[in-house]
Amino acid sequence: MKATYKKYILKFKRPSGTSRGVLTEKETWFLILEKDGKRGIGECGILRTLSIDDRPDYEEKLRWVCNNIHLGKEQLWEALLEFPSIQFGVEMAFLSLLSKTTFNLFPSDFTLGKKSMEINGLVWMGEEQFMKQQIEEKLAQGFRCIKLKIGAIDFDKELGLLRFIRQHFDEKTIEIRVDANGAFDLNNALDKLIQLSDFKIHSIEQPIQKNNTDIMSVLCKNTPFPIALDEELIGVFGIENKMQLLQKIMPKYIILKPSLVGGFRGTLEWISVAKKLNIEWWITSALESNIGLNAIAQFTFTLNNFLPQGLGTGSLYTNNFDCPLEVENGHIWYRKNKEWNLELLQ
Repeated sequence: MKATYKKYILKFKRPSGTSRGVLTEKETWFLILEKDGKRGIGECGILRTLSIDDRPDYEEKLRWVCNNIHLGKEQLWEALLEFPSIQFGVEMAFLSLLSKTTFNLFPSDFTLGKKSMEINGLVWMGEEQFMKQQIEEKLAQGFRCIKLKIGAIDFDKELGLLRFIRQHFDEKTIEIRVDANGAFDLNNALDKLIQLSDFKIHSIEQPIQKNNTDIMSVLCKNTPFPIALDEELIGVFGIENKMQLLQKIMPKYIILKPSLVGGFRGTLEWISVAKKLNIEWWITSALESNIGLNAIAQFTFTLNNFLPQGLGTGSLYTNNFDCPLEVENGHIWYRKNKEWNLELLQ
């Protein structure tokens, strides 16, 4: 078996804002396996400043994987514990190599085009008018669940945007999720949650920075609406440590990004722990290309979770890969009649 890797820079159609700054491009890496005339491809979707494996030896570790590909998927996964995005790429590449077609990793009614999954419509941070425009577009596109990134502009303006939605749609018509990406101050986070609760919010992701588990635990006990952990899960390795974290904080939800939590196996570990504690979950992509998004979507469908998932980001880039994934009326579909086009990767 031959293994190689390739760096690829995804370019945003327009700058996309988060509480950690504005993104204009996104780096990703592809692991390519070749054996007996077949090819497998996996995406190592690193997020600089957020991924636990954002470290100087990242490319060196990819080179090590290629030189030791004979160890196989399971042994490599164990050896890559501190590199969750590479764990994900390795799992994907081996599944791709073994599948009948390169990109049909988890055959199901989803990949047959018979069933879809509901997803949330993502509204990026930005100036008030830009965010209002995005909200109107998502509603027009048929999304029933909208996720707003908050924490980057004036809080009163963000409350105004939520007021705008609720003036037109009640909570039975449109579900609102908000994601603070840890932007709230520890001292006034509960006050902000109380103000947000006026707008019948479904949940808030990561209201405060990770590693403030005592305060997060208090917030989860006293919040007027559910808190979901996101960044808090990054860099937590092993079933025991995952159990300790969730037992201490006891959120209503956890949000799982395979690129950030150790791929499919890491995601399933979190789900197994969450189930024991009656904590609900959903899965979200993390700005991967359509190659990674395709793998995450197919995997997610097999788990039979009927909450809206976070699987939309495929249309963000000017140089993404044409693929069968299509978003229609707030659902993601796999259109079998649409072909993959990887010319940009050559």
